Amino acid sequence: SYTTDTKSREENKKTLESLYSLSVDITKIRRLKEWVLLQDVAYVKEIAGILQEMGADETTVASIIERCPEAILHTPAEISSQRALWQLVCQNEKQLIKLIEQFPESFFTTEHQQNQKANILFFQELGLKNNIITRFLTSAPNIFYNPVEKNKNMIETLQRNYLNLGGSEANMKIWILKLLSQNPFILLNTSTAIQENLEFLQKNDFTDQEVLQLLSKLKGFIFQLNSTTMQKTMLFSKNVFKCSDQELKQLVLKCPALLYYSVPVLEERLEGLLKEGISTAQIRETPMVLELTTQIIQYRIKKLSALGYDIKSGNLESLNGTKKDFEVTYGKIQSKKERPIFNPVAPLHIED
Repeated sequence: SYTTDTKSREENKKTLESLYSLSVDITKIRRLKEWVLLQDVAYVKEIAGILQEMGADETTVASIIERCPEAILHTPAEISSQRALWQLVCQNEKQLIKLIEQFPESFFTTEHQQNQKANILFFQELGLKNNIITRFLTSAPNIFYNPVEKNKNMIETLQRNYLNLGGSEANMKIWILKLLSQNPFILLNTSTAIQENLEFLQKNDFTDQEVLQLLSKLKGFIFQLNSTTMQKTMLFSKNVFKCSDQELKQLVLKCPALLYYSVPVLEERLEGLLKEGISTAQIRETPMVLELTTQIIQYRIKKLSALGYDIKSGNLESLNGTKKDFEVTYGKIQSKKERPIFNPVAPLHIED
C-alpha cells in the first residue's frame, strides 16, 4: 500500500522534523527503509505518544522507530488496537513495551488484527500460558495471521493422530501443549502433510508407539519434512552405517536427527568427525553426535584432548549433549585427572 519508487520523490520535511525532535538517527532509516521518509502521511508524534504512554523513554522510542521505521505509517487507531490486543497476554505495560522494543516488527504488523485476536483467545482456551503466547507473538507471528479455523483444524488433526497412535486421552492435552510450545510452526503445515509423514514412518515399519516416540523427540519438526527427504536421509544412513532395516530403525529412534537433517548436512558432519580420527563404528554406537555442528565437535575434542582424553579410543558420549551437558562432563573428567591416585595398601613414608 506504500509506494517504494524513490527516484522521483522527495523526503517528507514534516516527517524529518518530527523524527529529529525525537532524536531518531535518520541516517539509519535512510539506510534501512528510505521509502518510509517519502510518504505523504506519517504519524511520528502520535505513535511516539502512544509508546510514551506505555512507559517508553525517549531513547526507547528512538530505538523502536530506527529498527522498524514503518511503525510511523500506521494510524494511531491501528496501534491502539494492537496495544489492546497484546495486553490480552502481557502482564502489564512494562512487559509490553519491553517486547515492542525487542520485536518491533512483530508488534507493528497490524494487517491481521481480527485473526490475531481470535487466535490469542483460541490459544488461551486451549490452555497455553500467556507467556508462551507472547513468545509466539514475537518469534512466530505468522501463526496468528492464519484464520483461527485453520489453526483449530491443525490441532484437531494432531489430536486425532495422537489418539490413533495409541496415545491416551488423559495425556493428550499435555502432549499437544508441549508440542506447540516447542515448535509453534507446525501450525503452518497442512493436515495432508502431517498424514503423509506419519504414513511414511508406518510404511517403514515403525510401530505406532515408536512413531509417537519420534513425534515427541523431534519436537514437531517431523511435520516440516516430507517423505522424499526422509527417504533420502534414511538411505544415506543405511549405506554409511552398513546396517539392516531393523538396525537403521533403532538408529533413527536413538537419533531422530537422522530423519530431520538433509543429506548434505549429515555428509558434512560425518566428514568432520572422520577427519578427527573418529570411526564410523563409534558414530554408529553414539549417532547423537550428528546433532552437533562440526565447529562444536572440533571445539569439544580440543578441550578434551587438552586434558589428555583420547576421543579415538573411547566412546563418544563425552562429546554429546547441550553446552551445559558438555560442561558437566568436562568438569568430571577434569576433576578426575586432578585428583591424586591414592593406594590404600601402599606403605606410608612418615619421617621420624
